[in-house]
Amino acid sequence: MDAEHSNRGERRPWLVGVSGASGTPYAGAVLRALLDAGEAVDLVVSRAARLTLLDETGIAFRDAHWRDDLTAWTKLDEAALDRVRYWSAGDLGAGPASGSYPAKGMVVVPASTASVAGIAIGLSKDLLQRAADVTLKERRPLVVVPRETPLTGTTLRHLVRLDDAGAVILPASPAFYAGAQDVQRLVDFVAGKVLDVLGVHHDLYRRWDGELGGARREATE
Repeated sequence: MDAEHSNRGERRPWLVGVSGASGTPYAGAVLRALLDAGEAVDLVVSRAARLTLLDETGIAFRDAHWRDDLTAWTKLDEAALDRVRYWSAGDLGAGPASGSYPAKGMVVVPASTASVAGIAIGLSKDLLQRAADVTLKERRPLVVVPRETPLTGTTLRHLVRLDDAGAVILPASPAFYAGAQDVQRLVDFVAGKVLDVLGVHHDLYRRWDGELGGARREATE
């Protein structure tokens, strides 16, 4: 039985919510890595995220053509897309809006300050916020990936509130010890840290092994 199914044979996806913060490459990297690992994914793209995606990639993400638009964005193949279920952000009657919907947990990537605030106070103004709230109340893993700088005191307090509620706050803060030579590797480092929290295997970055200069030596070999 592959990773997307439980012991009872039911589909149990990871929920991926994409909010309007800059950083759609982080979301794309997380999606690709989860699917490469054989996981099932339920995707929610907020209205603000569509504007950001259009600005950062030139791709207009449309409900009626989500498969084509997701392929253009992530370069996923048809086999991977078959493990993706897309839900409109305005559909508050969607499966992930209920705690009875089988899901492993959720990642909000990137997480805008508005989505952080909405989740922290339980606003549930759209499916992304509602699904995150459900994830917390059901005590499932919730990873929030803020991509904003600097942060106001209000946002910091919202992040602390989410941490207190059980979420993992994972800022989009790439490291350089892994020997990144290009932007994509920096993006993949953040995606790899997300998958580490979820307990999903990946090979997105070189792990620290205590050897100074190891990444530089590997890059020149």
